[in-house]
Amino acid sequence: MSIDSILSRIAEARLQDPAYRDIRFLRELIACLRPTHPHKINQATDNIRALCYVLHQHPARARELREYLACILTTRKTVHLLTDTGITQNIGFWAAASQRFAEKFLPPLVNDDYIKDVFGLLFDQKMDHHWVGGVADQIWLDLFQCLGSRVSNPRATYAILTNDVLSAIQVLSYRITTIGLEAELVRNYPDIEKFESPFLRQNDAINDYVTQYSNWLIDKKIEREDSLQIEVLLTQCEEVVQKIRKVAALQGVSVSLTRLLLRLTQSIRRLRTILSLLDSRSTNDANKIGVGLLKELVLADNKSSSIRDLMQTNTELLSLQMTERAGKSGEHYVTSNRSEWYAMMRSALGAGFIVGFMAMIKILFSKLIMAPFGYAVLYSLNYSFGFMLVHVLHMTIATKQPAMTAALIARSIDQGKQKLDELVELIVRVLRSQFIAIIGNIGLAIPTAYAIAWAWYAINGHHLVSPDKAHHLLGDIDPFHSLALPHAAIAGVCLFLSGLISGYYDNKASYSNIPARLRQLVWLRKLLGEQRLQRTTDYIGDNLGALAGNFFFGVMLGTIGQLGVFFGLPVDIRHITFSSANFAFALVGLDHVMSWQVVATSLSGIMLIGLVNLGVSFSLAMMVALRSRRVSFGQGNTLNRLLWKRFMTGTRDFFLPPKDLLAEVTDTQANSAEKTNDKPPH
Repeated sequence: MSIDSILSRIAEARLQDPAYRDIRFLRELIACLRPTHPHKINQATDNIRALCYVLHQHPARARELREYLACILTTRKTVHLLTDTGITQNIGFWAAASQRFAEKFLPPLVNDDYIKDVFGLLFDQKMDHHWVGGVADQIWLDLFQCLGSRVSNPRATYAILTNDVLSAIQVLSYRITTIGLEAELVRNYPDIEKFESPFLRQNDAINDYVTQYSNWLIDKKIEREDSLQIEVLLTQCEEVVQKIRKVAALQGVSVSLTRLLLRLTQSIRRLRTILSLLDSRSTNDANKIGVGLLKELVLADNKSSSIRDLMQTNTELLSLQMTERAGKSGEHYVTSNRSEWYAMMRSALGAGFIVGFMAMIKILFSKLIMAPFGYAVLYSLNYSFGFMLVHVLHMTIATKQPAMTAALIARSIDQGKQKLDELVELIVRVLRSQFIAIIGNIGLAIPTAYAIAWAWYAINGHHLVSPDKAHHLLGDIDPFHSLALPHAAIAGVCLFLSGLISGYYDNKASYSNIPARLRQLVWLRKLLGEQRLQRTTDYIGDNLGALAGNFFFGVMLGTIGQLGVFFGLPVDIRHITFSSANFAFALVGLDHVMSWQVVATSLSGIMLIGLVNLGVSFSLAMMVALRSRRVSFGQGNTLNRLLWKRFMTGTRDFFLPPKDLLAEVTDTQANSAEKTNDKPPH
């Protein structure tokens, strides 16, 4: 249907009923403006220009459309559109998620008396925000100008709309005050109670503003004050929010605190917008603010039922905190000098030794006859306690590094705080540390498994794995004739999730004050004694995240394969260190009767499994870390070129520690000492 015919039908409907308020024609008009594809902004622009042309050529139709819109707005309640759309609900995260999930199958009831519900019907396509936001502001301003602002009863229309806006201002102000007095905010920033709260003062200022504005509507001779004082108080409220965020960076954060801060920030921003709309001194200024508000409301309404958007907005600060703590853990996985490099190698060798025994235990468990659930429990316990033992003994599993080091690199990229050449050197150190960790894990996992297999044969007179089992183990790591690489990718996802879990529990230990709360337990103090209790709780506070991450990582590795068996799906995991140990078991189980092709395929499979483990884990961790910081790194090509140049000029540095670093440090210290003693250099 054409724009001209819709305008004609609006005129006919208003001729029969001047108070016509049905939105059917307005929906059809917006459908005419809507492009065939949301991203075709030029088409939407042309459609709006066509409407402007018709309105300009036919002033009578412009008047009828203006009266029609005024009738739609004044006969419905506008407050909820301004106070609720685009602002986080005052319910818990899981309640909001379940509500949005249910609405996908059973949409909420539409109340025609509320503009908020009507607005959702007008822009009912979930991608409408693309073209509405994509059209230039000036095009929308031209449309508003063509519509005009003179209606048949301007005083009544203006009074109704303004009173609704004033009511929205008061609602937002009361909400800001209520959130500012929440116990969780006071707990994170006690100074709110020591001084006069800006959250309370802004409400007093808003009430005075609304009273003066209402009086001015009645008598225009009364001088109307602007909202500059309110702006100062709102700025103070935002400063408190920033201080709470800084405290959260040190003490941890919760989803509920994130939701409160988000709701508070959104309410302050919306209050500012409405105040600027009321304070605008010209129609053009008001239209500019209205265009921005229109785009904001359409975007918010389109995303009102999005579970993904809910997760992104409600967990943003928590995600940042989790990745921030993972980044701090990542600092321990990056070596800078020769001694740290060798220490990393020793810790990786120790982990490889333990993994050799873990692989043996899993093989023994596999010989038992149980249901998949039984295997899942035993495998999970084996993996979990093995990985936790590795952590307690200060050893290193190479595949645990990427989830931590990715967050460290993301923190360096954040807002360009680190120069590209410095970032390149950081990546070189990360890769060098990763390399020696992998070599250390494999370097002792294979000999340990090999020794265990021969010791088992010497003690029991038969091999730990039968020839059939050995062929099965080799088939599992064949990258060309099995699902080894997809299974390695699943393990990479598990590694990434374990990194997030570690960050979550580190954050929880800090935010919930778990060590201090444990020290309050009388029975635990009697059991351990004062000094031992202090050491134990301090250790839990420092290592809860790592222990939890290792535990749940073990559970994931132990259960995924059995879930595949239970559901009949080709789902399993492949881990580089366990794959290398299984290769050694298979080699002994076959009495070294193995062709060079099988050996080459198996070793290639181990390497490729490792690359997939590390690549998937690192990529996912980097993506989450960058998104949590709202960072978009646009210098990827430049960084790649610098890395390649660095690799060509110093390939050795990507794998081995710097040769003369300690000597340079020694020389520097010696020179400093000589200069201090005023002695000439040797």
